[in-house]
Amino acid sequence: MNEPNVVQKFIWIGERAILLLIAVATLFATASEIVRIIEVETVNLSDLFLLFIYAEVLGMVASFYANNRIPVTLPLIIAMTALTRMIILQSKDLNAINIIYEASGILILSIAAYIMTLKDKISLQKIMMREKIEDSENS
Repeated sequence: MNEPNVVQKFIWIGERAILLLIAVATLFATASEIVRIIEVETVNLSDLFLLFIYAEVLGMVASFYANNRIPVTLPLIIAMTALTRMIILQSKDLNAINIIYEASGILILSIAAYIMTLKDKISLQKIMMREKIEDSENS
């Protein structure tokens, strides 16, 4: 395998620094939201969705550090949760057609997430088949 050059190392370090910054900022935002909830002594559904978004962002960063890749489904789930939160926050002030548009966006994202899950299953099956073929050839 080739030794990474200076530019690749710089990008690698920059990527990890940005991810660390995202994790720290997400933890700060989570703490701020929890303090706000405690101060107002009320927890709304939109607050829970926001905390869930923060948890998913942290999960995405952790997944990258563990596997050096981010599963495509995680950002899709975050986007669906964000749209759901937006519908909850704005449903009283929006036209019905706008709610339908936002709900359609959630449907499209969920279909995309399902398709990506199928792609991952097919890829995993291909890897397992290759390993079986290699094992049988080596025997």
